[in-house]
Amino acid sequence: MNSNDTIRVFVGADRSQQLAIDVLAYSIKRHTTTNVEVVPMVDLDVPVPGDPRNHQRTGFSFSRFCIPQLCGYRGRAIYMDADMQVFKDIRSLWSLPFNGQRVLVQESVKHTDVTLHKENAPSTRKKQCAVMLIDCENLDWDVCEIVRGLDEGRYTYSQLMDEMCIVPEELVGYRVPFEWNSLEHFDKSTSLIHYTDMGTQPWVSTRNANGEIWFAEVRRMLADGSLRMEQLQQEIVMGHFRPSLVRDIRWGHKVPTFLRSMFNRLNEGMDRARGFVAHRKVYEAKRLRMAAVRAHEKSVTADRI
Repeated sequence: MNSNDTIRVFVGADRSQQLAIDVLAYSIKRHTTTNVEVVPMVDLDVPVPGDPRNHQRTGFSFSRFCIPQLCGYRGRAIYMDADMQVFKDIRSLWSLPFNGQRVLVQESVKHTDVTLHKENAPSTRKKQCAVMLIDCENLDWDVCEIVRGLDEGRYTYSQLMDEMCIVPEELVGYRVPFEWNSLEHFDKSTSLIHYTDMGTQPWVSTRNANGEIWFAEVRRMLADGSLRMEQLQQEIVMGHFRPSLVRDIRWGHKVPTFLRSMFNRLNEGMDRARGFVAHRKVYEAKRLRMAAVRAHEKSVTADRI
């Protein structure tokens, strides 16, 4: 692998997370001197499974399976979710060796049973795939064929998304360091924080303990012109971000600790008054999917009768 190669990062997201992608991309590029191409995978043309029980849980769950084809089945690529922020040089993740394997996923979460740190963990283990290194040259993924596998019952949604069953276990490496997918945790060793709890992501909630870290990145972007306040306000108008976010960006870092709870309550009151609902479209899509599942099950039961 040439050290001058462009690092390709594909980000799974829907339109409501576009600005979060921009912050992620900025944080990646701020910590490396290497060329980095960040590719948002928003609204890809992905087939919809016939059985609603197999529908994507987010608008981009299947997007990761498009990456080898998007790369022309050449080289390697990194997959990330949009709700992340980077603090170290991404070259350390990019340069992990495949050692004959095809996909590298996260090693076991810290503070769990040490036996889970074995490189070839049991196939029943839920794979942490929010950050992956993908060998595009040696993966023949075709998202249409993968969805067809769901329709034909070759595997379940859980087997596909939690176990990555389309890749033989011996070709999956558990070598992405935990620090590159640090779930709602930040310390001096953190390379990437994952704001994985949708209900408390800093752009939709005042209750994220690490929110100020994300706000500080946005302030850097505003200061150097990478982001304009008008763009942030437009996302608020569209209902993607909470209205009180502007107050956090402008004044949150100046609020004394003993007044922070009051400041947050005022912000939450503003958001309620403006009718803001975090991830409204995502939860509405979930509601519609569950209704479709119930209708499908009812239809199947009726056919059997």
